[in-house]
Amino acid sequence: MIDAIIFIDMAESSLVQIKGIKEGLLVTFGEADWNVLSQSLYSQVEKQQAFFKGARFVVDVGDRSLKSREVGTLRDKLADLGVNLDTVLSTSAVTVNSAQLLGLATQLPVPVKRYPKSEAAADLASHALWIDKTLRSGARIEHAGNVVILGDVNSGAEVIAGGSIMVWGRVRGFVHAGKEGDNAVAICALDLHPTQLRIGELIAVSPPKTKDTAKPEMVKIVDGQLVAEPWKPI
Repeated sequence: MIDAIIFIDMAESSLVQIKGIKEGLLVTFGEADWNVLSQSLYSQVEKQQAFFKGARFVVDVGDRSLKSREVGTLRDKLADLGVNLDTVLSTSAVTVNSAQLLGLATQLPVPVKRYPKSEAAADLASHALWIDKTLRSGARIEHAGNVVILGDVNSGAEVIAGGSIMVWGRVRGFVHAGKEGDNAVAICALDLHPTQLRIGELIAVSPPKTKDTAKPEMVKIVDGQLVAEPWKPI
């Protein structure tokens, strides 16, 4: 998509700007109270609702600290106008956490760096995302590097990582490591029984669970196949 700034109302253009990017439409804001800015956005979309219908929004709120209620209201109001809020970008940890709790992405995809294996592992490790809670049904986490979860991944939750995924708990949902094709990654959990597991382009579905079979496991690609082996976390 060719980048182009879309001004729906020149009187409001200093408050809200909408720009076409590869991932959809990027929304940025000027200096004003959040209630004024969000209402201006809704107004612009409503005036051109047919044009924006079905669009995917990437909203950059800068350093504004938004609580889950405020991010949820933004998502729901845009949904009512036929717009999908896909990603919330912010330099505020409060806003990032609020968006992630609602299953929204908090960064744009980045190209995978093609390094020798040792350098790639170091690069991904330095960009790990730590989550210290259980992910319930409907939650969706996507991160370009490694993802470490201190909790469970319940059925209906999704974890997608460019690097490896380590879960200090049970996995019952969908997990996808190496999303950009990196096969030198792994998925580890204390109890690994996902609805679906992917590493790179390889997919596996867990067999029916039998009683008392829970044990720490690691899944990785060996000779072009997904292989599960005992995981001995340090």
